[in-house]
Amino acid sequence: MAAFLEPESRAAGAGAGLCLGNFVFGCELTGSTRSYTFKVDEDDDSEHILALSMVCLTGGAKDECNVVEVVGRNRQNQEIAVPVANLKLSCQPVLSLDNFPLQPPVTFHLKSGSGPVRLTGRHQIMHRRALSEEEESEEEEEEELAPVMPAKKQQRRQ
Repeated sequence: MAAFLEPESRAAGAGAGLCLGNFVFGCELTGSTRSYTFKVDEDDDSEHILALSMVCLTGGAKDECNVVEVVGRNRQNQEIAVPVANLKLSCQPVLSLDNFPLQPPVTFHLKSGSGPVRLTGRHQIMHRRALSEEEESEEEEEEELAPVMPAKKQQRRQ
C-alpha cells in the first residue's frame, strides 16, 4: 500500500525552469505482503527521487527481528540488495534514515520477521518547465553581466 498526497509544487528559485513536486510516500510490509516496488512511468522524463525518512514497527508487531532490504540498481546498472533496517520491538522499534535518497525503480523486501513494518518518506519530482519570453530575457540579462576582473597590484616605493 502506497500513499501519495497533493503536491506542494513550487518553482525552484535558484534553478529557473525547474519545477519541484513533493509527495508523501508510505508503504507497509507484513507477513502476507513481503515486498513493495516503487516505480515511475518509463516515459516520464522528469527526475524522481524517493527520500526515505523512517522505518518503524507498527501495531501488532511481535518481538522478533524484522530485516528490511532495499533492492535497486548501482551506477553500473546492476541489481544490488542492501539491508537498511533491523528492527526489534524490545530494543529498536524505529530507525531514522535521514531522507536517504533512492532512485526508482526500487523494491523493499521484508527479508525476515513478520512485521508490520512501515516505511515513510518523500517522493520528489523535478522537471523542466517551459520558460515564458519574459523569464528567458531575464535569464539572458543575468548571463550578460560583465566578468569580475582581478584587482591591479600596486607597486611598492623604495
